[in-house]
Amino acid sequence: MPTAIYVHIPFCEHICHYCDFNKVFLQGQPVDEYIQAIDNELEAAADNYFTAPIETIYIGGGTPTALSAKQLEKLLFSLHNHFSLTKDLKEWTVEVNPGGVTDDQLYVLREFGVNRLSIGVQTFDPNLLKQIGRTHQPQDIYRTIDLARQKGFDNITVDLMFGLPKQTIQSFEDTLKDAFSLEIEHFSAYSLKVEEKTVFYNLLRKGKLPLPTEDEEAVMYERLIEQMNKHGYYQYEISNFAKRGYESKHNLIYWNNEEYFGIGAGAHGYINGVRYANIGPVQKYIQSINDTKKARIEAHQLTQNEKMEEEMFMGLRKLEGVSQRRFYERFGVNLMDLYHKQIEDLIQSQLIEVDNDKVRLTRKGVFLANEVFEQFLVVE
Repeated sequence: MPTAIYVHIPFCEHICHYCDFNKVFLQGQPVDEYIQAIDNELEAAADNYFTAPIETIYIGGGTPTALSAKQLEKLLFSLHNHFSLTKDLKEWTVEVNPGGVTDDQLYVLREFGVNRLSIGVQTFDPNLLKQIGRTHQPQDIYRTIDLARQKGFDNITVDLMFGLPKQTIQSFEDTLKDAFSLEIEHFSAYSLKVEEKTVFYNLLRKGKLPLPTEDEEAVMYERLIEQMNKHGYYQYEISNFAKRGYESKHNLIYWNNEEYFGIGAGAHGYINGVRYANIGPVQKYIQSINDTKKARIEAHQLTQNEKMEEEMFMGLRKLEGVSQRRFYERFGVNLMDLYHKQIEDLIQSQLIEVDNDKVRLTRKGVFLANEVFEQFLVVE
């Protein structure tokens, strides 16, 4: 049963040009009603499922700190009220924006047990920040981290992006240099993916989005890996780097293909072999919860083949790879027999390697990971 909870807060005070997550402008939204609906959905989840002790919570968005300190307090109280958290909770993360979190909000987070902050930095280049629709300035990043440290947060992760419009290799290297000066515990770094229903998608269609070339983006990724290793952050997942002991326990739930509750408008979850998605529009979500205490708009019971496929392409995201022993324990099938041809071809192409129990990406495979994952989408 699920040992993790994801809670989605869809409200934003501004919308970034690259973001395709479920989000709405904060102004005029029924925020208090939404928090009450979250409480109702949490109550239903706790009542309807025999749950193992909750080990990780992640509150994302949107912008969770678009909520006031009092609203945050009510949200966090709901989680404590419906689930037993204190003894078994290993990691509780909340996303914050640089310059967008107050002393009072941080105090509430600490008081209720939040022990990890995820800060959406993206870049230290002020021109690029403006280009991608962010409203903070580089100095806001330092101030936010200083404030968090003062409040006792000793586990902080920062999001970075590369492959941004007009971003140069030198600009990205400068951002990395600034990022390492923060002396934090964890980094996530993602290349830009232009998604539909975003400002960037519309610009791309009009030929007005000057992106780096694929070769330039590959160089940025290579420099990222080199510099992270040099500064004591080891790569444990394709896009994630940590000091030892600070790996994201919640995200490892996803990559280990384990189950979790998805709570809130547009949230996704995975329970009893069913992957589901909640209603996205805020008002419709609230109405559905109020009427039925349910908000699912779609649900899919995974077949055995689909579970095995997910075990492969999620697990291969981790640099340690997929355990053959664990695969057999979960599915009663030998991984090497089931995917014999795929693995043979990928070894021949030097994209994966087999080392005792583990099947994992090679250094070359890390750069061509999507090509590897595609090989496991159809079981032959």
